[in-house]
Amino acid sequence: MTNVGYTTVFDWLLETKARNNFLKGGANSSKSYSIAQHLLFNKFYKEEDRRILIVRKTTPAIRNSCYLLIKDLIRQYKLPAHLNKSELTFEYKDNLILFKGLDDPEKIKSAEFNYIWSEEATELTFEDYIQLNLRLRRATDGLNQMYLSFNPIDAQHWIKEEVEDKPDNKTAIHHSTYKNNPYASDADIEIIEDLINKDDNFYKVYALGQWGILKNIIYEGWKALKEPPEHYKDISYGIDWGYESPAALVRVYWLDGDKIIWEQVIHQNKLTTPMFIELAKSKLEPGELQRDFYAGTDEPGSIQEFYNAGFNIKKARTSVRDGINYCEARLRGIVGEKLVKEAQGNKRKEDKNGNVLEEPVKAFDHGMDAGRYGTFSRAGTQGYSEVLEELSFR
Repeated sequence: MTNVGYTTVFDWLLETKARNNFLKGGANSSKSYSIAQHLLFNKFYKEEDRRILIVRKTTPAIRNSCYLLIKDLIRQYKLPAHLNKSELTFEYKDNLILFKGLDDPEKIKSAEFNYIWSEEATELTFEDYIQLNLRLRRATDGLNQMYLSFNPIDAQHWIKEEVEDKPDNKTAIHHSTYKNNPYASDADIEIIEDLINKDDNFYKVYALGQWGILKNIIYEGWKALKEPPEHYKDISYGIDWGYESPAALVRVYWLDGDKIIWEQVIHQNKLTTPMFIELAKSKLEPGELQRDFYAGTDEPGSIQEFYNAGFNIKKARTSVRDGINYCEARLRGIVGEKLVKEAQGNKRKEDKNGNVLEEPVKAFDHGMDAGRYGTFSRAGTQGYSEVLEELSFR
């Protein structure tokens, strides 16, 4: 196979003989991409009679992450494989890759596998890990192995306390950062390295790939949901602009008592405004465009383009402190794995003396901003909502 780029993470995967392999690392360290390459090129296409399980905590999360990554690699290198979209499987000769969410663990309790990959392993409970280990028992002429990739977000997590702090001869731990990835873009590197100016804990986790401490989290008391609610009073939308960082479109469901649920509709980087518009239209019913959309005010030209494309878009009310105070008292659920991950790490700043400030850390928060815009601006319809009086649509 020609023109395939590998990193030192891939080299380590090729050499490890441990049963349980934990890949701890910062952002853009190539750990997930390398595992996908390893499972495809070294296992799926080179070995015979293999069953590979790839999991996330929920089915929507696995469908929107690892499944797409494997699918893109197969397409990119024009590899032969039979795809079953309904079952989320790839087959090649007598080999099978199965994608599953652990939101229904009964689905895998009777199954056996040769290789298992758990992406975002900090989503899993210790019981999930034990159950996966029990599934790693299919007959083989080689070595059955499990790979777990994650950002080390919380030093009190079971991976730290039950695995890393209690080493054994069946377990290997690999550490990587963006410096292990020669293919990281200059823009991505700049974002990662700039975390040192934003928050010590974020820098520790996402730049250095070291264990962090979860504290001063803004939104608490909400639940990660698999599906949006069936019954609600109203819907509004929030938009946060981005290109190198993700552009985000969040749907806000209004429930009784002005309680809210946020749903990730779009959370993607490298989107020009025309691309953002087309993607939004592909994900929304035509009538949804006439609901209230509230957008960050830093790109008036993009607001204009959305308006010209038929969206009922308005300037968001962008007060950070008041918006957060309003949302944190009402947020009850979040749908969408990237939005959930943002909320889990969205925290308030500290000053040099360790005092907690009201201002949030400005990093990995584009979905949070979009949710806040769509919520706080819509809540202000009684005299709060700011119309686009400063923009001419004529």
